[in-house]
Amino acid sequence: MEEFDIAVVGSGPGGYVAAIKSAQLGYKTALIEKYNTLGGTCTNVGCIPTKALLDSTHHYTDALHKFENHGIQFSGIQLDFEQLYKRKADVVAKNTQGISFLMKKNKVSVFQGLGSFIDNETLNVKGTDNQHIKIKAKKYIIATGSKPATIPGVSIDKKRIITSTEALNMPTKPNSMVIIGGGVIGVEMASIFNRIGTKVTILEYAENLIPNMDKDLSTALYKILSKEGIEIKLQQAVYKSENLGDTAKVWFKNKEGQEQELAADYILVAVGRKPYTDNLGLENTGVVLHPNKTIKTNELLQTTVPHIYAIGDVIGGAMLAHKAEEEAIFVVERIHGQEPHINYNRIPSVVYSWPEVAAVGYTEEELKKQGIPYNTGKFPFAVNARARAGMETEGFVKVLSDPKYGELLGVHIIGARAADLVAQAVAGMEFEITTGELGAVSYAHPTYSEVLKEAYIIASGKASVNI
Repeated sequence: MEEFDIAVVGSGPGGYVAAIKSAQLGYKTALIEKYNTLGGTCTNVGCIPTKALLDSTHHYTDALHKFENHGIQFSGIQLDFEQLYKRKADVVAKNTQGISFLMKKNKVSVFQGLGSFIDNETLNVKGTDNQHIKIKAKKYIIATGSKPATIPGVSIDKKRIITSTEALNMPTKPNSMVIIGGGVIGVEMASIFNRIGTKVTILEYAENLIPNMDKDLSTALYKILSKEGIEIKLQQAVYKSENLGDTAKVWFKNKEGQEQELAADYILVAVGRKPYTDNLGLENTGVVLHPNKTIKTNELLQTTVPHIYAIGDVIGGAMLAHKAEEEAIFVVERIHGQEPHINYNRIPSVVYSWPEVAAVGYTEEELKKQGIPYNTGKFPFAVNARARAGMETEGFVKVLSDPKYGELLGVHIIGARAADLVAQAVAGMEFEITTGELGAVSYAHPTYSEVLKEAYIIASGKASVNI
């Protein structure tokens, strides 16, 4: 039996960050991963490969539709589907290799195999060679993440009825695809395949795309994606799917109850994710699960067994890689006697469509529901000089602030580089910088960030000089 100070189960963004931080603080650390490569869903079949394909297909679309306006002319442009996916695989490989390097650099002991608890103190690791290794640790951190969920009547067979995991490993370019779910994953998958010429239809149960984000963002994104050729059907209740061999079919009802059906090469299920708590042996411990199978934790992210912690998707909340990373640092520093904090309202959300969508803080709908007064500052990319120069004029920034003190309550962006721009808003909220102060500092000209500046100025009650 091998003994450690801290053992981390799962090597996704939460797990590998927790392991590195633990080792850096001087703890003898183990990291257990059931798959052959480190990095979890995000690195292998999630965030990283998706962004690789989004970037590649974005370049392809620009070459088809924008380069001529820039004075760049050529003929015979073709999509090399095999190379598209090969580049994605290369990006993933470099990232997983980087994580492995960090484990060695920080002297983290890595165990490849399925980790399951024997009791509250002991973990069994069943390796791919069917060998068993027992581990005992003073503290455990469960970071096993999540896996794709589905809905009644839709059975994922990984052949014609697939998830994003299979979509990231397509053998050939599909001619048509129906995506069930218009959230972040559904929209990003729709963007990738629409750009390469696949006929894409999104079926969303809610009345808006990206339903958890501000409604103004949802409305703008709907218009942009529709203009690009993606068919979007809102308020549709999918109740059945079937693999027909060379194609698949899905059945659904609209809000009036009228039944419809659609056939496509693939049905991609993107209705969210569920926590991965299977086969962890938690029934052998005192760890308690919620009815939805997420692990119950307290404000310190301790489970009902105090020396066993849980972080990331497996405890629910926003299923974001950077949320898991924040929780990883939080737990390890707490174990070390420090007193970090996490404000979940200040963790940003991003959709990597183009233009990108990013937000932090309260939505306007949430403020209205809670009866919280607010000012609004809204500024379009269309009048921004940098956006005009780059032919990226779609979108806007919307700032919501406290009318009395100018405190940032929420910032919502749809536009070029929104994913990067939102970081400044997060910093503003975290360190309680007012809209007046954010609007008063100097921004380089011309930059996309000036759209933020103008929105801050308007929210603070002053007039913008640029509109």
